[in-house]
Amino acid sequence: MQYQIMPTWAKYLAAVLVALLAAGWQPFVPAARQAPYTFVGEWGGKGGAPGQFNDPTGIAISGEEVFVSDSRNGRIQVFDLDGHFKRQFGTPGDGPGQLGRPMHLTVHGGELYVAEYFNDRIQVFGLDGSPRRVIGKAGRGPGEFNAPGGVAVAPNGDLFVPDFYNHRVQQLKPDGRFVRQWGVTGQTGHLAGSFVYPTDVALARDGTLYVADGYANRIQVFDTAGEPINKWGGPFALGIPGTFNGWFKVVAGIALGPNGDVFAADFYNHRLQKFKVDGTFLVSFGGKGGGPGQFNHAIAIAVAGDGTLFVVDFGNNRIETWRAKKF
Repeated sequence: MQYQIMPTWAKYLAAVLVALLAAGWQPFVPAARQAPYTFVGEWGGKGGAPGQFNDPTGIAISGEEVFVSDSRNGRIQVFDLDGHFKRQFGTPGDGPGQLGRPMHLTVHGGELYVAEYFNDRIQVFGLDGSPRRVIGKAGRGPGEFNAPGGVAVAPNGDLFVPDFYNHRVQQLKPDGRFVRQWGVTGQTGHLAGSFVYPTDVALARDGTLYVADGYANRIQVFDTAGEPINKWGGPFALGIPGTFNGWFKVVAGIALGPNGDVFAADFYNHRLQKFKVDGTFLVSFGGKGGGPGQFNHAIAIAVAGDGTLFVVDFGNNRIETWRAKKF
């Protein structure tokens, strides 16, 4: 899937540029505070055979296993932490156990939650691949979806779902009953609590919700009461895309590290960025290309318990692994 940058930010450009000139450029281009991560290895390649991918889009880790959404092949593939293929499940379609462009993944309570972009639903599987249940359907109403991009699951089983074309994030009970939403259905916006095609979510241990506000080129943060408490990405987080540290060109995926750090897949900048929980920029790494340690549209991240990063390299049809440099 090739995301396209939307022109909704354009009307803000003139005002923000004036503000930048007035305030000075330096505060909007933070310096790195950490060394870049080190590339470790990769696996995959384009195709339909076991261990190959056709547009991988999501990833999750459970124990010693890595689950990958192989979107155009309509399946989930499972690997060990070294990238050795173990098994697969799912076929293209819209029936139980079938998949329509699976996107971001989450493991919770011994089950795999799969956001289905084409089927407008969240499908839940056992980790062995057995289909369990379906949550949601196509639509604009409460508990309905128009291309969900991901899902986060709270300890009580509540689901948090970025509803891509409906420009909102929904919270649902485990059985799919509607709880609340952020954003106005069908309306884009750059103010806090509004979205422009949200793509992914992550839930911290304390219940803080992090949203990859994809085409608004920013990350938004909400407290347990649902109130917006932070946002970052470019000048004033108003949607301006850029290549500088802390800026984005479509935030395609988000993940939290074991220490609470925030990792973002910066799709059109072909890189990953790392932040503190308060949005302070720490480091970026990657770069466009097909060689080791390069990306052709980084789209998703999972973080292992030891801090190793597993990155979905969408255009290169592979998974890359990275580790923090040791001093």
